[in-house]
Amino acid sequence: MERRTIGATALDVGAIGLGCMPMSWAYSRSQQRGDLSSRAVHAALDAGVTLLDTADMYGPFTNELMLGRVLKERRAEAFVSTKCGLLVGDGHVVANGSPGYVRRACDASLRRLQTDVIDLYQLHRADPEVPVEETWGAMAELVSAGKVRALGLCAVGARSARRGAVRDRFEGTIRQLERIQQVFPVAAVQAELSVWSPEALARLLPWCEARGVGFLAAMPLGNGFLTGTLTPGGGFEPDDPRARHPRFTAEMMAANQPLVAGLRRVAARHGADVTPAQVALAWVLGRGAHVVPVPGAKRERWVVENARAAGLRLTAEDLAEIAALPAPRGSWD
Repeated sequence: MERRTIGATALDVGAIGLGCMPMSWAYSRSQQRGDLSSRAVHAALDAGVTLLDTADMYGPFTNELMLGRVLKERRAEAFVSTKCGLLVGDGHVVANGSPGYVRRACDASLRRLQTDVIDLYQLHRADPEVPVEETWGAMAELVSAGKVRALGLCAVGARSARRGAVRDRFEGTIRQLERIQQVFPVAAVQAELSVWSPEALARLLPWCEARGVGFLAAMPLGNGFLTGTLTPGGGFEPDDPRARHPRFTAEMMAANQPLVAGLRRVAARHGADVTPAQVALAWVLGRGAHVVPVPGAKRERWVVENARAAGLRLTAEDLAEIAALPAPRGSWD
């Protein structure tokens, strides 16, 4: 697989990463099995995927534990990315950015992951009660201690209060980045980016490129919609967040089918075995050499399919057709 470098320290990763969250958190929980998840991670490493993205809150904790069992065998082949900053309670999630918590969370993640160093430690959410510089400073101390190689920030987009309007969705994130960059270098930013959610292209992606900061594209397959495998009205499990998501109502999924149809047309030009998901990932890869899409998956089949997208090169005709696709309909929040 093609390799990419992210961050000023030139962290080396496969061009496509693996989001491990669906293996033990949120989506279709009845289909989450540890043995199948472990096989999927092994398949990813076999395919040249190195960036494995997890978080202590996924499970909570079970995602890191599953990944740790794989890393015990194959740590040298993997680039380990995990996160801190969110605590899972009974039916709720709260932010915690206190320096003491950050230090304890890192040590706990190292134990669960069965490794002595985390390649990329990301702040999942900033704590509104703690200055972000204090949290980031504690994370920087972990780098000095040799427990972490580099630091990243997960971006949270905020929509305009005016119905149907989108201001700079990542304005608040950019302000945070400017502040923490004065404390310790940001190696990577993780934020949503896909064909049907391209807002990061406006300012956040250029901000990263101008400063040599890597960009980890979260949800590059639009929470599964851009794969073309979801049926409008097919329904989701009650605890699946898509069951309550405005863009995943039967009406909105049907209205947004032209997007999937367009990706299918592009895929067909490249061969019968090319999928809409691979086209969607290739489009994200084309947004810059510092961009690494991190699609979530929990089965070997999807992991291998996603990895093959690294070899797909979209033509000018393909890109023009994708650019001409209708804008997504329905609220995203």
